[in-house]
Amino acid sequence: MPMTPLFAYDIAPDGAATPVADLETPPAEGYRWIHCDFTHEGTEAWLFAHLPQRAAEILSQPETRPRSLAHEGGLIVILRGLNLSSEDDDPEDMVALRLWATSSLVVTVRRRPITAAQEVAARTEAGRAPPSPQMLLVALAANFTGRIEEYGVGLEDRVDDLEDVLFEDDRHDGRRDLPELRTAAIRLHRFLGPQATALAALTEHRLPVIDAEAREDLSELADRAQRALEEMAAIRDRLAALADHVDMKQNARLSKNSYALSIVAAIFLPMSFVTGLFGVNVAGMPGTGTPAAFAILTLASFGLGALVWLVLRLMKLF
Repeated sequence: MPMTPLFAYDIAPDGAATPVADLETPPAEGYRWIHCDFTHEGTEAWLFAHLPQRAAEILSQPETRPRSLAHEGGLIVILRGLNLSSEDDDPEDMVALRLWATSSLVVTVRRRPITAAQEVAARTEAGRAPPSPQMLLVALAANFTGRIEEYGVGLEDRVDDLEDVLFEDDRHDGRRDLPELRTAAIRLHRFLGPQATALAALTEHRLPVIDAEAREDLSELADRAQRALEEMAAIRDRLAALADHVDMKQNARLSKNSYALSIVAAIFLPMSFVTGLFGVNVAGMPGTGTPAAFAILTLASFGLGALVWLVLRLMKLF
């Protein structure tokens, strides 16, 4: 079963791109970029028929983490980007782009839509394609990193707003925003560490495909990814501190309410004892023949309660 790629271009050294219909014919100059969806029929068989065994196996994995390694004169790279395919998706539910690159071929594989690949493809159609395989890798990595940085800034602004609300308004407990923000920070932090490591690994000398210019660009991207990782770790720690603050406020509120109930119970306990004692239905109860006995008992109960309140007040228990 032949594979039908999402798109395929032959890209000349000047950035001009030509759509490819026949994948079997090699490009006359420059390199070929093939972008395919692994869930489409025929993709897996094509990968194993045209790529080295290990590269095909890694690009076919259902679950991945960011990594990069050299293999048989080419590069295997897996990067993660924000899930921006639709407004209903969570951006931090990151999507993976699997890439195999040689000096004349770049194959990118997805399982879910990749916004970075679509945007670079739009540039390619406009005649502004990356002029070499290594610069295509740089363009994709830069798109991923830039969007992660933008999302991180937005996340940090939301945390700043939440901090202001929680510290100024004791009635606000952050019950809706705090779990959502913590989940987003944890998901992003999970993949940013390996992503920064993968980009840094691409800056090593003597790697195939990567030249000096691309190495400098990737070094800058690795530094930006590391900064984004550190910022995400700081956001995660700030959110943990906010969660502790919310728990502390709730515990303080609960303790205050429990203490108030304890004071009320201490005041009414002697009164309850007296009224309970005079409520027994046995012979010999005093006052059963006196019309004023109920009023006297009521006044005595309130007086006893007032006495207990005064004693607790003098003991500075409230």
